Amino acid sequence: MGELNAGTERAKGLARLDAPTWDLVVIGGGISGAGVAQQAARRGWTVLLIEQRDFAWGTSSRSSKLVHGGLRYLKEGDIKTTLHSVRERERLMREAPELIEPQSFLFANCEGRKPGRWLFQLGLTIYDWMAGLRSHFWADLATTQALAPGLAPPKMRGALVFQDAKTDDARLVWRVLMEAQRDGALVLNYVSALGLQLDAGRVSSITLQDVLTHQQFQVRAKAVVNATGAWADRLRGAVGGKPMLRPLRGSHLVVPFWRLPVAQSISLMHPTDDRPVFLYPWEGATLIGTTDLDHREDLDVEASITPQEVDYLLAAVNDQFPAAALRAADISACYAGVRPVVDDGTGSASHAARDHVVLDESGLVTLTGGKLTTFRLMAQDALALAAPHVGKPFAREAAAVFTPVGELNPRWSAAVRHRLAARYGYRAQALCAGATDAELQTIPGTNTLWLELAIAAKHEAIEHLDDLLLRRTRLGILLPRGGLDHLARIRSLCESHLLWSDTQWQTEIERYRALIAAHYQAPDPLVIPCGADRSLRSRPALSSTD
Repeated sequence: MGELNAGTERAKGLARLDAPTWDLVVIGGGISGAGVAQQAARRGWTVLLIEQRDFAWGTSSRSSKLVHGGLRYLKEGDIKTTLHSVRERERLMREAPELIEPQSFLFANCEGRKPGRWLFQLGLTIYDWMAGLRSHFWADLATTQALAPGLAPPKMRGALVFQDAKTDDARLVWRVLMEAQRDGALVLNYVSALGLQLDAGRVSSITLQDVLTHQQFQVRAKAVVNATGAWADRLRGAVGGKPMLRPLRGSHLVVPFWRLPVAQSISLMHPTDDRPVFLYPWEGATLIGTTDLDHREDLDVEASITPQEVDYLLAAVNDQFPAAALRAADISACYAGVRPVVDDGTGSASHAARDHVVLDESGLVTLTGGKLTTFRLMAQDALALAAPHVGKPFAREAAAVFTPVGELNPRWSAAVRHRLAARYGYRAQALCAGATDAELQTIPGTNTLWLELAIAAKHEAIEHLDDLLLRRTRLGILLPRGGLDHLARIRSLCESHLLWSDTQWQTEIERYRALIAAHYQAPDPLVIPCGADRSLRSRPALSSTD
């Protein structure tokens, strides 16, 4: 398998576009596209995946980082989605326990607040039954305060504690892409689909363009999967598809762990509109989310959190931890992603169906919606529709997505071995074999190892500085100012692999600085009169994203 690398490796990949005909071309490099590419390549199909920006650039690097079983879908009566999600969550934790980790959730029970203890406990019993385990329990007031020091919402009587899971969403995408490559798929970032060509009423070829050089390619395909997320309706327009998506924005806050130290994920219903909100420990920081609002801005411009959303999330935290008195000045980073939800005509998006949609329109198979947790099932649904066009048999199977991780250097600490296995999977041994003690040190304020920067620069298709700092590593949302204070050392570790000139480095740094300021830092606070309602009641109350 050829590595994705700067320069020559990208050129080799582009040269392979001259292949006579691909069985499957996947457009979109998020978790849905990665899952389709992996499942198809594992079956021996010839697979090309292209992404117009960077892998996981969209929702798949800006999610809530939760691999959850969809507890709230149970409340809405969506048993099928919950069952699939719970079982896929358990499967992922078995296959990649270093990357998909269990996370304990605590939901405070407060007098006069919904849902009540017994109704919620009934839901958790069903939830656990679906997973084949019993993880939830009732914690009395003293136990609750021991599990979550400082937790003190009004009239708290105790809490229900249950289990779900968390991950690094962008690394999950990369791990799945690595598996697709291992089985022969070609995956290329910064390659866009300019247009689809039809033959006898069916998609037969695609015009592609290298975004970096503007070189164009004509690629023939037996079937095409549209896995472009919130952009899916654009591609569907080429085959006469009518718009069906309702883009929703989910925004999050990141604060230093020392400012809001929590061992549990604290789950709550927002006191102003009864929407689910959470906060939990992630990558050495505390993550707070999420909003879910109609996103009416240009999809080609990075989504950004609004001052109203910042205020809304801070209000949720301070309701649960009043002594923390968290302020906008405490926020180290923000991020916002846009999730595609099928517009079923309901007035409130909180009641819109959250399951995925897959449809075949003239050989263009569109896969959109759904959840991070169920990417494998979603991919198989898409391949079932693509298989007749490809002319190859297809059967659903339960084969493992991830190749087992081999033994790593026993001299390294358990934490380091766990970290490297999570990031690099079956390639961890090869990529990390010569690591020095200095490279295995963590970057201050994070769990990230210095080694991760050099590996990304050499092996992980880095074309821009934000690819490196926002997706291959998460330093851009874990460190104040997007990690700009560490740029000197970052450059020293990466420049021999990236081969950028001084001018290109300066251009990338300025580009990255502007990106962080515009889209990953807290916006200027609202000027709100004292005593005014600081909630989002003027906006539709919408339910949380994945």
